[in-house]
Amino acid sequence: MTTGPGFDLERLVATNASAAFNRLAGFEVVSAGTGTVELRMPWRDDLTQYAGHLHAGMIAALLDTACGFAAASIVGSVTASHFSMNCLKPALGRCFIAKGTTLRAGRRQVFARAELFAENEQGETSLVATGETVLVPLAG
Repeated sequence: MTTGPGFDLERLVATNASAAFNRLAGFEVVSAGTGTVELRMPWRDDLTQYAGHLHAGMIAALLDTACGFAAASIVGSVTASHFSMNCLKPALGRCFIAKGTTLRAGRRQVFARAELFAENEQGETSLVATGETVLVPLAG
């Protein structure tokens, strides 16, 4: 874990805990540093789509949250102005790990990307999706 200007791990954990959606989905902040974050979410049957894979909406939520938290670790509160994702293969596993990284933090825009990994029963991970977000720092 790293600390730096604008970074407060306790604030990031508290932000995650205060978000009803994150609590409902079971997002957990595993680690964070200045400009980076790692989230974890356990597999849940009730978050799947018709074929039994993790729903693309949940994939998007994990990627977006990882990007937002990575950006917030540098500039404070942010909101997304653009988000895109690529689903690379069906998301199946005992849990999912989202790793977010800030690419560039400016005064008006922050660019971040995230990767989502599925972890199987043997603890092996595979990349299942990627996402990129343009975020806007919020005053106050």
